[in-house]
Amino acid sequence: MSFWLLKSEPDVFSFADLKSRPKKTEPWNGVRNYQVRNMMRDQMHEGDLGFFYHSSCPVPGIAGVVKIVREAYPDPTQFEPASEYFDAGSRPEEPRWLMVDVRWQADFQDFVSLDMLRADPALADMLILRRGNRLSITPVEKAHWDRICQLGRL
Repeated sequence: MSFWLLKSEPDVFSFADLKSRPKKTEPWNGVRNYQVRNMMRDQMHEGDLGFFYHSSCPVPGIAGVVKIVREAYPDPTQFEPASEYFDAGSRPEEPRWLMVDVRWQADFQDFVSLDMLRADPALADMLILRRGNRLSITPVEKAHWDRICQLGRL
């Protein structure tokens, strides 16, 4: 099993939104970064767990845990001209962009803010904390996973 951190802007799609979906499941669409696409395609598997991270908001941080319930498949928004994720260069016979399905797994008792992550020496080398890292999905090491779960009182 692998561990991930998945970022979403809460005013676009929040952890609470995920919990309110039928079966608490939602496609993780709109990824338009080749490195992230490749991780989804090659490394992310059904059963993997991920942190749901709220980004670009007053208090960014981790709200809870999701489970990958469907492996990478073509993101249909790339073919929809009305979608903000439309890609005129992508063709149905050779889709450029992929998505996975995630399901709510668990709430944290305590929200784990970005400031808490930065302040914890055990997380100092965590990928999301590296300067210049702007990826929407990043892998999380097991030791970091365990520590963050402690901070969130899961």
